[in-house]
Amino acid sequence: MKSILYSLLAILLSLASFQTVHAASKQPNVIIIYTDDQGTVDLSCYGTSDIHTPHIDSLAERGVRFRQMYSPSAICSASRAGLLTGRFPARAGVPGNVSSEEGVPGMPTEEVTIAELMKGAGYKTGHIGKWHLGYTPETMPNAQGFDYSWGHMGGCIDNYSHFFYWKGPNRHDLWRNGEHIHEDGFFFQDSMAREINGFITRNRDKPFFVYWALNSPHYPLQGTAKWRDYYKDLPSPRSKYNAFVSTLDEKIGEMLTHLDQTGLTDNTLIIFQSDHGHSTEERTFFGGGSAGIYRGAKGCLFEGGIRVPSIITLPGVIPENQVRDQMVTGVDWFPTLAGFCGIELPRHHIDGKSIKDVILDNSANSPHETFYWHLGSGKNPEWVVREGDWKLLGNPEDRSDKAPLGKDDALFLVNLRMDPTEMSNLATQYPEVVKRLSGLQNDFSMSIQETLTSEQ
Repeated sequence: MKSILYSLLAILLSLASFQTVHAASKQPNVIIIYTDDQGTVDLSCYGTSDIHTPHIDSLAERGVRFRQMYSPSAICSASRAGLLTGRFPARAGVPGNVSSEEGVPGMPTEEVTIAELMKGAGYKTGHIGKWHLGYTPETMPNAQGFDYSWGHMGGCIDNYSHFFYWKGPNRHDLWRNGEHIHEDGFFFQDSMAREINGFITRNRDKPFFVYWALNSPHYPLQGTAKWRDYYKDLPSPRSKYNAFVSTLDEKIGEMLTHLDQTGLTDNTLIIFQSDHGHSTEERTFFGGGSAGIYRGAKGCLFEGGIRVPSIITLPGVIPENQVRDQMVTGVDWFPTLAGFCGIELPRHHIDGKSIKDVILDNSANSPHETFYWHLGSGKNPEWVVREGDWKLLGNPEDRSDKAPLGKDDALFLVNLRMDPTEMSNLATQYPEVVKRLSGLQNDFSMSIQETLTSEQ
């Protein structure tokens, strides 16, 4: 009798061991949550006291939060191109925004996206929400590696009519897998939650990758009545902006609940990040979001334009409730996800570097000794070279209007350790640093031009 019991126990232990090894070796599902125009500090977990974001805060509690994460760019299309390709946006052929007009191409089709990388490794791939990387069949999501796509192709839409009102003529912009559809009157935030939860349900038995590109809190600021009432005592436009941020947090909560209900939470890697800083455009009432102590906003390369909230979580793999201060960037997600998912990287040039070591171990160094941003395609684009704590801005703009910029500020040097607010130009005090970083800028620019020429 004892021998039979011992045999049964051995079998049970063997099965438990097999299941543990199998679970540990299983490729994780991946969800990237990319918000739109969300300010640097606009989450409760980033210290903001007047905004309610419990669901995003819960991700920070069970994962790693970054205090020095930089977006690939300070404008929508370019940031998305950098995220999806792992390259400087200018190298990916998207130095600024692409057109929101149907029939106009965007990011070159030769670019390899995260979706194509994941799809090649057996993942089912989905895009939900905003695209803004091209409006032709060849440059829309289904031709860029996504098995399923639902959302709008241009830069922004009204959340109820789904019309693009940025400039005339008014155009309806809602698509499913390349086909124009209508859901007049349905709140886009609710529809996004429906779509991502539906994608998760349909693909729960296989590894999946979802790029959830929320259109919030981008203008128009259309939070729900519940949250507008909650913030009614705040001044405008902060009240409107906060209502939209709490609305998007609520929708993220609905997705997190669905993951729990389907039993997928423990094997799903989630990245939360803003595409760049908050907007100060007229359509958003000239503000609402906040960069805290930092100078700048959307559309400029001061810290408030490119330093963004960012969180990553994967239960049992990524440490819980930890903070990282190392400099990391949005183009790093491409190789980092490849590392976590056990996928071989393509052989072409990638500017991002894996930050897996930084995520898993706070003692790891940033993989970037230097980094480069290039915004715009005109004669005098904005650019930045970062080297350690030194940062040199070329042709800077300050959309936050925290201080004037004069004719002597075409080269603007700061040291972020000395002054993270970037209020004083140190260029005349450290000419040798300006010379060295200007040389790096020239090297970066030439490298990008060589890539664009060779890949044409």
